[in-house]
Amino acid sequence: MSYLLRLVLPDRPGALGAVATALGTVGADILSVDVIERSPGSAIDDFVVELPPDKLADSLVSAAATIDGVHVESIRPYAGQIDPHRELELLEALARNPESSLPVLADGVARLFRAGWALVLAEPVAGQARVLAGGGAAPELESVPAPWWPAAPTRPVSSEDDWVPADWTRLGTELAVTPLGPAALLIGRPALRWLPSELMRLQHLAAIAATVTPAPATE
Repeated sequence: MSYLLRLVLPDRPGALGAVATALGTVGADILSVDVIERSPGSAIDDFVVELPPDKLADSLVSAAATIDGVHVESIRPYAGQIDPHRELELLEALARNPESSLPVLADGVARLFRAGWALVLAEPVAGQARVLAGGGAAPELESVPAPWWPAAPTRPVSSEDDWVPADWTRLGTELAVTPLGPAALLIGRPALRWLPSELMRLQHLAAIAATVTPAPATE
């Protein structure tokens, strides 16, 4: 089974290798490593690892914790694909397929940010934002309450507010929103908080994508 493991590592030579060695001792196969954020003295990395069926997820936490200065921030099952799909490739795909750019964007954002889903939303009418497209395992909704509007600035949105569907809250969904021209992208991912560096990356991607996606029709 695959897991997404978010670790806070001391920013010193050999720390990443030591973690990789420790995870290997419990039979973990590291599929990918992404540096999500750096700050003075530490770094936050996302590891996607494959664990043998006879091993428990707790073994990953215990193994990582054997390295001095390493903190396990979160761990969750991961069913996404590991591929080289990055921002530039997504933008190229949008430009090649303008007629289907909104679902392509939503699906690409969900993959890039290891989210459960992403929704492209129109500007709200009477407090409801119409769903223009969905990606990943997007909930089948025609509209979403939008008391959080406007979409700018790019930011996390509380999943504890009254408008949030109960199943999103129950799954510990971490929400983020960013403007997409006059529209918005709402992204949800379970049990993985949004870091400032991720929000900045999301904001830049959406700003560029807005120039190659069609403006939504106004109701």
